[in-house]
Order: sequence, then structure tokens, then C-alpha cells
Amino acid sequence: MAETLPPAPSAGKPLVYAHLGDLHITDAKARHYLDLLAMLVQLEVEGAGLLDFVYLPGDVADNGRAEQYRLVAAALRLVSAPVHAISGDHDMEPGSLAAFYAGLGAAPLPRALDVQGVRCLFLDVCGPGAGGPDFRLGAPQLAWLRAQLAQVPPGTEVALFMHTYPADLQDAAEREQLAALLAQHHVALVDMGHTHYNELANDGTTVYAATRSTGQIEEGPVGYSLVSLDQGVVSWRFKPVDGGFPFVLITAPADYRLLRHGQPAVGAQFTVRALVFGSHAVASVCCWLGDDGPRLAMRPDAHGVWQAKATCPAGAGPFLALTVEARDATGRPGRHQLRLARAPYQPPLRPGVGSDAVSVGAWEENGILGTQLGPNRNAKSPKNSSSTSS
Repeated sequence: MAETLPPAPSAGKPLVYAHLGDLHITDAKARHYLDLLAMLVQLEVEGAGLLDFVYLPGDVADNGRAEQYRLVAAALRLVSAPVHAISGDHDMEPGSLAAFYAGLGAAPLPRALDVQGVRCLFLDVCGPGAGGPDFRLGAPQLAWLRAQLAQVPPGTEVALFMHTYPADLQDAAEREQLAALLAQHHVALVDMGHTHYNELANDGTTVYAATRSTGQIEEGPVGYSLVSLDQGVVSWRFKPVDGGFPFVLITAPADYRLLRHGQPAVGAQFTVRALVFGSHAVASVCCWLGDDGPRLAMRPDAHGVWQAKATCPAGAGPFLALTVEARDATGRPGRHQLRLARAPYQPPLRPGVGSDAVSVGAWEENGILGTQLGPNRNAKSPKNSSSTSS
């Protein structure tokens, strides 16, 4: 029977969302449409109470046809969380985004939302172009973005949602201006589709995240990513749809690969925060440092974020493993492990890149194989940009 613990002091609820990579929906009998249904049912049953929204990063329909959007719209009725969709190059295949907007009932792009204290900015890099990989912001949208960022109150984190890496914009001036805006306003996260594989990159100011395609699969199992932004800390983990629950996502502190410049690495004492996804009641959650450190019981706050105070062991090196383990009422376990950097570590600053040149590389335990398979990279090197045709 689950133990009742007093609530932990709350530091607020993090922004939490599920990213379902490029759907490329074709017809109702296609395997990837069935995969979409399975993912949506799983999110509703196992995680609806924790999600702020579901994110579709473009290429929703493979050919931008009205009947393909009708299939997606029908599927999305399975989830109670809001759904935010942006455009991809395949959505522009008819020559406009009219079917995209009409079929999904999507709000016009660009748009801004405040969610859990995070300013979320959703962009259209396909409508202003001529179709295909002609990714552009256009002068009106760039002016809109500049104005939105200028209005962000001090201390408010910003997440940007666009179909592809900023480096894929076709206009060099737009690339330079967007890179300058990201750096100037310390944008925490840019979340994208298009790659068809899982990837994380970090230029020291901004974390770039991409989730593998649902509809065109070259790499790894079917699934989705769970993403959080917790007091400036970006966390990302891939969830295979056939994987079990409970599923743990450590939201703070940051793994050293996702630590942003100016964020403190862990000191002698720090707070561990985690979310536990699953439909069964949570019986217990604990965390430990290193391979066999003492288990520390974690308590949920009023928002369902599990927390504990941790102390670095004497003699610990510059990097330290952190593990959080949850057990549900059936006794099933779920774990998430990060590697923390200790003070005075600071991540390197590599501004003005906006591409996979600053990829963190393979991170298999988090769902990143690092092979960059897919039509938009095909494991090519050197890694300088991800722009191609799909």
C-alpha cells in the first residue's frame, strides 16, 4: 500500500509537454497512423494529468491533403491536453497551408502562449517560403518575434517551436538575426521536427531538441519525447511506446550535457526534482548519487513534482551520477539517470551556431542513438547543418 507523505515545499510546476515527431500521415490503414493512435491513448491514460500540451512539430500530413488532416484531427480527440501544431515542408506541398489550418482547426502562426510561466513562441518557417526545404521566417514574422522577445519580463524563460534547426533557414540574414535574438534573450529551448531522428544540441545558451519521426522511421523504436523546463533547466527523455511504466523524468538539476551557461552546476547541497508518469498510484520514489549512495526518500509537492534534498558525498569527482527510481502500487519500477557536473563547471559557450554542430552526440540511455539516420542527414559528416529535402 502506498505511503502517504506530507507534501514537499513547492518550487512551482515545470512546463511539461509531449513531442510527437513528424507524423507524415497518409491513410487510416498505415502502420504509423496506428502508432499515432497508440501514442495518444498512452499519453491520455498514463500522463494526462502531468502534460501541459502535446506538440506536433510539422509534417503533420505527408502530402498536405485535407483527408490526411481529418485523420489527424480525429485521432487528437483521444487526448484531453491542448495540442499545438506548427507547419512543416510537407504541409506546404499543396502550395499553401490552407488545408493545414482548416483540417486541424489550428490557431494561426506565429503565436505566443504563456504556459507555467514560460513564454512559448510557435513559428511558421514553411508558409513564407516557396515549398520544400525553402525555410524562411519572412520580415513580418521576424519583426513579430523580435517584438515578442522584447516584451518578455526579466526572469521569464522562453521556448521556441519551429520545424527545423535555425541554421536551415535559407536566408543568411535571417539566420544571423535569429541567432542574435536567441543569444540576446537567452532563449532556453528550441524544439523541432524534420530530422527524423532524436537529437539534442547545446550551444551553452540554448538547448536544441529534435524528436524522431512517427511516420518515416529510419532509426530506433516508435515513441515520443517528454520535455520539461523547470526553473531554467531543460530536461528531455524519449519514451518508446512499447516501454513500461512508471516512467521517470528528472526535471532538475540539469544533466551536464544540457547545462546552460550561467546556471550553477551542483554544489554541496541541491534539490532533486522529478515527475513520475503512469496510471497506477505511486508507492515510493527515491534518489541516490553515484553507484551505491544512500537512498533518499522523495516527497511530492502540490503539483505532483517529487523532491528531495541531496548532499554531494565527500571526495566526489567533477561528475556525479544521479538516479531517481519510482515504484508504483503494483511494485513495478521505473528509473531515470543523469550525469551531473559539480561546481565550478560551466558549459562551453558556442554562440551563433543553431545547428547540429553542437550536438551532444549519442546518449543511448536517454533514447539518442547518435547515428543521424534519416533523409535529412543520412549519417553525413561533418555536422554543420541539417538542411535537406524531407
